[in-house]
Amino acid sequence: MRTFYLILVLHTSGMAMYAQATISGTVVDTDGRAIDFANVYVRGTELGVYTDAEGQYELVLPELSGGVALEYSALGYETVAVSIDRAVDTTLVITLAQYASALDEVVVSGTLTEVRKSDSPVAIDVYREAFFKANPTPSVFEALQNVNGVRPQLNCSICNTGDIHINGLEGAYTMVLLDGMPIVSGLSTVYGLTGIPMSLIERVEIVKGPASTLYGSEAVAGLINIITKSPAEAARISLDANATTWGEVNVDLGGRLDLGQAKGLLGINYFTYQNPIDHNGDGMTDVTLQDRVSVFNKWQWQRKDHKTTSLAARYLYEDRWGGQLSWTPADRGGDEVYGESIYTSRVEVMGQYDLPGKEDIRLQLSANSHYQNSVYGDISYIAEQHIAFLQATWRRTLGHHNLLLGSAMRFTAYDDNTPATSIIDEPTGEIIANRFSNTWLPGLFVQDEIALDARNTLLAGLRYDYNTVHGSILSPRLNYRWSSRGGDHTVRLGIGNGYRVANVFTEDHAALTGAREVVFEQALTPETSWAANLNYVWQYYPSSTTAVSVDATAFYTYFDNRIIADYDTNPNQIRYANLDGHSVSRGLSLQVTANTTGGFTANVGATLLDNYFTEEGEAVRPVLTETFMGVWTLSYRLPRTRLTLDYTGQVYAPMRLPLLGELDPRPEYSPWFSLQNVQLTYAPTTRLQLYGGLKNLLDYTPPANSIARAFDPFDRGVTFDADGQAVATPGNPEALTFDPTYVFAPNQGLRGFVGLRWRM
Repeated sequence: MRTFYLILVLHTSGMAMYAQATISGTVVDTDGRAIDFANVYVRGTELGVYTDAEGQYELVLPELSGGVALEYSALGYETVAVSIDRAVDTTLVITLAQYASALDEVVVSGTLTEVRKSDSPVAIDVYREAFFKANPTPSVFEALQNVNGVRPQLNCSICNTGDIHINGLEGAYTMVLLDGMPIVSGLSTVYGLTGIPMSLIERVEIVKGPASTLYGSEAVAGLINIITKSPAEAARISLDANATTWGEVNVDLGGRLDLGQAKGLLGINYFTYQNPIDHNGDGMTDVTLQDRVSVFNKWQWQRKDHKTTSLAARYLYEDRWGGQLSWTPADRGGDEVYGESIYTSRVEVMGQYDLPGKEDIRLQLSANSHYQNSVYGDISYIAEQHIAFLQATWRRTLGHHNLLLGSAMRFTAYDDNTPATSIIDEPTGEIIANRFSNTWLPGLFVQDEIALDARNTLLAGLRYDYNTVHGSILSPRLNYRWSSRGGDHTVRLGIGNGYRVANVFTEDHAALTGAREVVFEQALTPETSWAANLNYVWQYYPSSTTAVSVDATAFYTYFDNRIIADYDTNPNQIRYANLDGHSVSRGLSLQVTANTTGGFTANVGATLLDNYFTEEGEAVRPVLTETFMGVWTLSYRLPRTRLTLDYTGQVYAPMRLPLLGELDPRPEYSPWFSLQNVQLTYAPTTRLQLYGGLKNLLDYTPPANSIARAFDPFDRGVTFDADGQAVATPGNPEALTFDPTYVFAPNQGLRGFVGLRWRM
């Protein structure tokens, strides 16, 4: 047995007064594997011991009156504290969970197969629950703001909706999965990213780069897989509640259910904000008022063959509005007081079943219905969307080949009250009725992961889809991984093709605000792209108590036929067309993660971006795309205390913003800006945490004139020419119209927050 004793003399005179006792046991991870060199330490003393290669330990300590508190820690794992009433001979088995950004763990998003992160030929970023606790937020949308290369982008200053950008590409290029199922898509890319209880999330896996071979359309920039906790491992009861000085209240309530061979997980999220604030004095709410409730229920059945059977469902309802402070529900849809009011109702069901027998065959299904009733001033947008998804996969290992075959079927039914789904009477041009637009998308895919040897892996994949509107689409990809003999260095190369079928009414919120007319210059055809990325990971252990991971990536994406939203040609319009040219997204990213057994963790990242599209031979930078972003999460557990200090933040380079013509006095580019937060957490017991802090330490907010002519939201004081262009007048010398799309940062300044977490 290899045991390292760090025992020093502790209160020598007092120790002689009591008999000694022995604390022994084993330290394991969540998969039951022994953790060697874990530190077992008596709080408030210098008494401790390390575990051996089998994870076992034995600690001799005095029988101190009042009991003792033991602390268990290991490199790459979260610290666990255990209180013992009296120091008597005790045997304990302690389970440690990996840190929020673990150096190595099992992932599934890159290949649809469980594989350790270090062995995956696809580069995957993994963020665990502790990472998101460092900066508590009420939704997944906001929680991702501290992930390198990922930016939640607000698209409207009034209703505060947005999407998630990966490596500078708009949210429509990002696929969001819930437990591996494509739940968040279409309409929900705008309104469906909220309401997933953060306390039920086990981890989030992020793949940057094309994943269309496995996941089909929408996974051009990458994918975000939100993986919820296993019911068997969840707490019996958990509560996470917090409030801010602005009046926001968020409550997550979770619980484990047992019903025979079935284990259930129930989560309820409620968020409310009912305090109209106008700090910038533009007459409009700085933050959208919201009432949101979400219920999530997941069941897993224990089978004798240890295969998986699970079923989950989620319901979301949200009522949000923003606008003039005097707005009331009685003004909804009227032209006297401006307000943007959105009612959202959404139901999701997803399941997984592994067929019995020796073959590894898995069936997955999901379905969702999304209803939206919204008004933007006096313009209404009423829509509903129904999506059904079914997928079957078969895995087989043949020698050095790990084969995956799959077939998928996706059905989408979409209807709204816009011309996009209307039946038009050709002689008069009037809308007679609206009807559902139905799209079938069957697909087949194959993947072969070839273990060339212990250090080299090749992954080849091909997908064929048939879209009933756009026809056949082929998506190949190739990935290669090399690792050094000791595994400290890993290089990954990925090349792939992506495609995307666009519906601007479900993914570009600016098209719905009513402030600009939507113009289609042509019938839009699917976008295609080719992308390549080169990833290098170095895992370095400068000492037995410190681990450092360096992750660097170069990426390049080339688009043909890209759909561009043109804000510049006519300030009162958004013009959509397939690009007559090409578009490029390229850049470099670097992320450094450090963990120590002394209680310090750091996750620091930076991304350089160069995005442009060519138009008539000229390179143009898209709006709302930064050239640089930096993020950091620093956590430190204060020695010999139960306090943890977290410091998080982001910094962004200037972005090009949509102006309303040459006379618009607002800057064309945003300034450099940074959003920073600090939090202090006190854990008096292993079951209870009290936390509080400050958000937006620098009190940064966008300019007060971000909303053009906020005082005239119905453009009553604007004069238009025969082409619908605003003209300069003595009352409107800049020829502006009402427009809330000039937005790049939240309007919330410095605010405090407090909260508690409790679990049983």
